[in-house]
Amino acid sequence: MVTDSSPTDTYASLRIPDFRYFVMNSFLMTVTLLIQEVILGYELYKITHDPLALGLVGLAEALPFIAISLFGGHLADRRDKKRILQWSSLVILFGSVILYLVFQPSVVAGLSQTARLATIYGVLMLIGTAKGFYSPASSSLKPFLVPRELYTNSATWSSSFWQAGAIVGPGVAGFIYNWVGFDNTLIVVIGLFAICLVLISFIKPKPVPVTNVPAQRLTDSLKEGFRFVFKTQIVLYAISLDLFSVLFGGVVAILPVFAEDILKVGAEGLGFLRAAPSVGALLTMAFMTKYPPTHNAWRNMLLAVAGFGITTIIFSVSTNFYLSLVMLALTGAFDSVSVIIRQTILQIFPPDHMRGRVAAVNGIFVSSSNEIGAFESGLMARLLGTVPSVALGGVVTLAVVTYVYARSKELFAVRLG
Repeated sequence: MVTDSSPTDTYASLRIPDFRYFVMNSFLMTVTLLIQEVILGYELYKITHDPLALGLVGLAEALPFIAISLFGGHLADRRDKKRILQWSSLVILFGSVILYLVFQPSVVAGLSQTARLATIYGVLMLIGTAKGFYSPASSSLKPFLVPRELYTNSATWSSSFWQAGAIVGPGVAGFIYNWVGFDNTLIVVIGLFAICLVLISFIKPKPVPVTNVPAQRLTDSLKEGFRFVFKTQIVLYAISLDLFSVLFGGVVAILPVFAEDILKVGAEGLGFLRAAPSVGALLTMAFMTKYPPTHNAWRNMLLAVAGFGITTIIFSVSTNFYLSLVMLALTGAFDSVSVIIRQTILQIFPPDHMRGRVAAVNGIFVSSSNEIGAFESGLMARLLGTVPSVALGGVVTLAVVTYVYARSKELFAVRLG
């Protein structure tokens, strides 16, 4: 790839057209998925008043994602990644259309609440399946859009666009919900997914990497991705840190409970709560475009995850809306540091012909931890109570950081940039 941009140019990656289309799609896809997630979660809590119903949303997406993600990574290493993104996006769009139909009065009248909930969770499983193909294809395509010397720059910008989407999505979801209602918000979601398909079509197809590695059986191919992760210590520990912090320390799934029952701020307040972590993340990432955290990468990674755990504990005991917003913003700020370091690691260390499978393993251990973590949050909130369950998650995160620190001191010498 030929580019006039230098690694010291803050906007170097954004000067490449294919990368611009990629991050614009990432932004809009994130916005749309989160609008749908926020309004669906709020509507489900209004229907059931059960935090476990919110947790089951995560589980419904996670199970098919975990089941299919490795095959999705195998496919991403051997097929046109752009085409996989297009088909996956089309399935997500189709699922959103079904969700819209399920909430129409004529359909609601003919379904019991159990049947309607089963249909909703079934659609979420379909979307989770599509994400199992979409996620590894997207992650493995990104390194082919920019030259190697821009990997850290591109990781920062792609994370920034993702985080910007994570701000805009929840932030506008509550307002749109109040202005036009649940049904019309789903129509907006369907239209935005259609625009995502257009943006993906603008990206030029990239050649499938040629390798001298002999053809493998599917099972051997999938095992190779796992073996690479488990034998590459920095990759394994980076994934593990994010996995356990999100799995036990994440609070996003049960924010409707905080908004409705603890802070009593309603749908609009929920939008602000959902957006707060990404506001903190985006501000931090704007700073990191100039001062990337990769020089003392492992030290910064451990400090960031520890900070995530501490701010989660403070959030759990807060009854002040503004203090809660600040703590959520700080969780996003700390998380953004670990995200950029992990993304840079995943771009530098895997060989080209294994990027899809390594991305799939990362997806199983990290991306799906959001959904499994959502189920864990809902279940623990029901068993222990909302506040104790969140506080315990922060404590577990700190324990994991302590353990990884003791096992990974040699990684302090690693320099990523």
